[in-house]
Amino acid sequence: MGGTGVASANYGSAVFINPALLAKSKADDDVSVVIPSVGAQITDKDNLRDQIDDISNEIDNYRSVLDNITPAQILTNPTATLNQFQNAAGDLATQMDDLRGKTARGNAGAGIAVSVPTSAVSLAFVTKAYAHAVASSSIDQNDIDYLRHIQNSTAFAASQAGMAVLNGSDEITNNLNSTASGRAAVVSDYGVAIARKFDIGGVPVSLGVTPKLQQTWLYNYTTSIDNYHSNDWKKSKYRNDDTGFNVDAGIAADFGDNWTVGLSGQNLMSRDIDTKDVRITNGETGVVTNYKDTYQIRPLVTAGVAWHTDLLTLSADGDLTETKGFKSEDNSQYVGVGAEVTPLSWLAVRAGYRADMKGNDSNVFTAGVGFAPLNTVHVDLTGLYGQNETWGAGAQLTLTF
Repeated sequence: MGGTGVASANYGSAVFINPALLAKSKADDDVSVVIPSVGAQITDKDNLRDQIDDISNEIDNYRSVLDNITPAQILTNPTATLNQFQNAAGDLATQMDDLRGKTARGNAGAGIAVSVPTSAVSLAFVTKAYAHAVASSSIDQNDIDYLRHIQNSTAFAASQAGMAVLNGSDEITNNLNSTASGRAAVVSDYGVAIARKFDIGGVPVSLGVTPKLQQTWLYNYTTSIDNYHSNDWKKSKYRNDDTGFNVDAGIAADFGDNWTVGLSGQNLMSRDIDTKDVRITNGETGVVTNYKDTYQIRPLVTAGVAWHTDLLTLSADGDLTETKGFKSEDNSQYVGVGAEVTPLSWLAVRAGYRADMKGNDSNVFTAGVGFAPLNTVHVDLTGLYGQNETWGAGAQLTLTF
């Protein structure tokens, strides 16, 4: 439903979105157990992860050509030897130029919740985790100019080949100063939500709060592009962690039988967590560059409205604050609309649309279906597709008893 839910979520999944909706259970609602809710989204229109690995292989080929150059080859067959070297340099320059400015990002989440509705105070126990990752490259124009000079100048190629023969291929690859990075944050919450319904001037109002323990793991894999391997980012030397407390809160109000408005605030306590400081030495000049970032956990306040009947639910949500991540990234601010049709008691069909008002993330269309055989086992499936080759999917299994 376009990522909406601040005013429309079911009491069993309310703790993930707006804890106030936990108190909106009906008299005959049972204990709800979500085991689990999972979802993922990736945006990679240029297949960047594979492309960085490909350029690493191209550099290995470039280095191999250099390592296989011998004085005898240069003396007996200089033209073929230098042509091979120049072609390898040209291929590498082309790949670097194609890689310039490209990024890829992905998000994933999972959660488990046990919700216990009562007529007095409703409770929910929740464990959820959210992961955000971004891969990018920083291509140095001097690298491309250097490689093109080798490609286009036989005399310069000969001088560089001679240096490689005397001092090894590192003498040449040390001239490459472009970098690639993969940064990721994994945030896990462990909390207990408490919600209660009040009557204020004849308007049913629900309030909810979720104090939680919050653990964060950060990964800062930044390395010279000739040493980049996508599986290395998980190594402990690029990782650090932090533990703290945070809180979610929400409010919801019913106006008549068909309208609900809501306001939720997640991570109401701001936290800044620094990644590990990764140092890269310029092989040519010996200059050391530090690569460090900061992951920002900030309050995310979202307003929502829903119109609902037994057959149809329409909902709309809008962020009142920006979604922040790493300081090196641009912020986003989302709005979404969604609809759910329930033609049968055990079947729901959903669709929606979500957009980033800042224009820094892809706008997506969503669609999903829910099954509830015997009103005990609830299976919800969703998919999304959007700009810039953005894909995603999610699933939730809920038991009520």
